Parts: sequence; structure tokens; C-alpha cells
Amino acid sequence: MRIVLRIVLGLACAYVAGFLLFVLSLPRMKASETRADGIVALTGGDERLRSAVALLERGAAQRLLISGVHPSTTKAELRVLSHGGERFDCCADLGYEAADTRGNAEETAEWAHDHNYQSLIVVTSSYHMPRSLTEFAAAMPDERLVPYPVEPSDVDLTGWWHDPGTLHLLHSEYVKYLASFVITRFENHTQPSPQDRSAFGRDRPASS
Repeated sequence: MRIVLRIVLGLACAYVAGFLLFVLSLPRMKASETRADGIVALTGGDERLRSAVALLERGAAQRLLISGVHPSTTKAELRVLSHGGERFDCCADLGYEAADTRGNAEETAEWAHDHNYQSLIVVTSSYHMPRSLTEFAAAMPDERLVPYPVEPSDVDLTGWWHDPGTLHLLHSEYVKYLASFVITRFENHTQPSPQDRSAFGRDRPASS
């Protein structure tokens, strides 16, 4: 019984330590000279959208993808909300397919492939950045990802332990990050290589 209690206690301590490390290592600083082929903004807050559009307008990348847009939202509405200018009109694309972070990664991977982009600035909330980068790296292993974290005005990361709402938000994101980390690693190890797929006939030309 004591061994079981020690194991449970050890796992609990590791979980809490991991959560503290997760919070303390959240990205806070933005690069002053951020450059990439493209920009992707993950919907979920006005700060994300405005920050991404500001990057586009000052020429930090060629195009912007706003991923996870609600089907009823128009580009004209987002232009007003984000204070977009001429570059928004010509070079901002809206993605309507993504419903979660994995969907954002898949939608962005297709967009980046279509434009032959090799590097992306990822704009999302700081607490959402670790999970986003995990999913994006799994979907685009050869892409250079540049994190551009945004701190929402309603989330106080400096005194998070005093605010039950922020504590709950961070803990929920930590659980999702752990799940994402484990799932993407498992999928990477179980996914067949191109040679394996060919051997099973998936990529093999049909015989005449």
C-alpha cells in the first residue's frame, strides 16, 4: 500500500511541477524583427487578429491566413475589426474549415503548401502557443515556425495564481497541451513511411 501511495504522490508532484514549468515557460516576448514567408492568426481573440494584421501591414510577410473563421464572418467585417489597410485587402486569406487547434494546423499546412511557403509567423495567445506549435510542427515538420505570442487583456499571467479564472484557463490548456504532445508523438511513430506505404500498394502504380 505504501508503494502505491508513493507512486501516486510522485506522479502528483511531477504533474504539479510540469504545470508550473508550463506556465513559467510560456512565451512572453515578441521578436522585434519578425520576418517569414507567411503569417497565420488563430482566431480566438481580437488581440490575435489585430497583431497579425499589423504584422502584415508593415510587411513582415507576403500573406496572412486567418484560420478558424466563423462561416458567417466576412472579410469586410474582419477588416474593420482588425484595422486592416491595403495589404489586408490584397493579401489576407480567410480559412473557414478549422474548428480546433489541430484543424488550424491542417488548414495552415494546406495554405502554406499552396503558396510554397517555408516559414510562418504563428500568432496566438501566449498560453495557447505551446499546443499550437506542437500541432503545427506535426503537420508541417519542415516549416520554420516563428512564434508571435499575444497576451489577452483579460488574462493576467503575472499574478495567475491569485485569479481562479486564469488558473483554471492555464490548467485546462496544460491538460490539452499534454494530450496534444502525446498524441502527435504517437502518430509520428505509428505513421508509415513513404517506403512502407509503397510496399503496401498505396503509392504503387496500378498494374496493367
